[in-house]
Amino acid sequence: MSLYEPDTIAAIATPPGEGGVGIVRISGSKGWNIADKIFQPLEKGFQPSETAHGTFCYGKIVEADGSEIDTGLLLSMRAPKSYTCEDVVEIQGHGGSVGMRRILRRALEAGARMAEPGEFTKRAFLNGRIDLVQAEGILDLIRARSDRAASAALEQMEGRLSSRFNSIYDAFLDVAANLETTLDFVEDELPTDVFTGIGKKLDETFQSLENLLDTWDEGRLLREGARVVILGMPNVGKSTLLNVLLGFDRAIVSSTAGTTRDTIEEGFVLDGIPLRIIDTAGLRETECEIEAEGIRRAEAHGQGAHLALYLVDASQPLHDEDRDRIGKLDQGKTILVANKIDFGNQVSSFKFHGSRFKIVETSLVDGTGFEELKQAMAAMLEQGADLQTPPHAVISERHRQLLVRAHAEAQMARALLEQGMEENTVLASEHLRDALEFLGQVTGRSYHEELLDNIFSRFCIGK
Repeated sequence: MSLYEPDTIAAIATPPGEGGVGIVRISGSKGWNIADKIFQPLEKGFQPSETAHGTFCYGKIVEADGSEIDTGLLLSMRAPKSYTCEDVVEIQGHGGSVGMRRILRRALEAGARMAEPGEFTKRAFLNGRIDLVQAEGILDLIRARSDRAASAALEQMEGRLSSRFNSIYDAFLDVAANLETTLDFVEDELPTDVFTGIGKKLDETFQSLENLLDTWDEGRLLREGARVVILGMPNVGKSTLLNVLLGFDRAIVSSTAGTTRDTIEEGFVLDGIPLRIIDTAGLRETECEIEAEGIRRAEAHGQGAHLALYLVDASQPLHDEDRDRIGKLDQGKTILVANKIDFGNQVSSFKFHGSRFKIVETSLVDGTGFEELKQAMAAMLEQGADLQTPPHAVISERHRQLLVRAHAEAQMARALLEQGMEENTVLASEHLRDALEFLGQVTGRSYHEELLDNIFSRFCIGK
């Protein structure tokens, strides 16, 4: 049941541009009145407002003066059996920006207002159809860049992640209720082991909470992807590596040093992880201002990347400049690619003292070592994430922040209970209430307008 009486909203629900079908979605109490004004069924004797739930009718969309805008279908969805739990009308016309804008403009003239970003999904939440975690799963599915990310988002939409959050919330609520019950007792009347028992129950909830926190690394990779930068001196095969990874010639490959002067970025999916591969200018001393700017950008990308692939020419002894640059790289997120081993292999010459870099020997021209390189990339990116298990719903950065804060509050409550003093009960109860507040914000058991605006403003207008 709706907690408010909203306006009737309308928006184009399909992507802009040409297409076979375009959809204008209308949701709210005035939806049928608007439909009767703008849609005329070709089968005479009834109006759109008389159609049954889940049925289509064919007709024409018309202006106020009766002139035709388009022909198409009208889909009827009656409350509460719709996405928003309100009366929803979808008008399906021929795809195309102009036609869709004309239909939308007509719906607005007939009494609707323009929907805000994510407002249809926001109404689904406010009307109790979904919770906030499921709403975010919808956005994750729309933005998914790999099959694994899409499968994880679908599980989140179906409530798998919400169920885990709700279980933790209910467990904390049970502990808080038991603790607050002790406040009704007169001092010294409580059994000596009561706080020990409550503390043990609280400990049992920590493991479930920590297990959820452990899924954050995987969630970060699936939602945000990883930035992988290719570094190295000129003519070591950086652009060739980009082309081999992508499977087509994206970057110009030339023996002329300094061919690549600016960064080149392309998307790539590796073992279900969406990547942004960045080819960069060759690192060297130069007096050319344009090339120098390209090198500066390359170094900046290297500092901010999730993974750096530093290429060297394995057929030559390690250059001093390479040695200096490699020494400044993070070993935990860098793979040294010893390329051109088909011309000779002096890899041992740059396995310098104290180095723990992962080194992969390749010949990108004939494909030697390429599969090993992809495996090394996946292994380094998957550190802290379990991407070998079947796809499953995983937490987002918003969830993680709230879980961390809830965990901290619960830990403070636990520390007070360990002291076994009745005077700590009130303070411990306050910490548990704060923990419940943070947990409630995850699924929307408790929320404020700023929270909703932050979440739904990331949606497109038609969703």
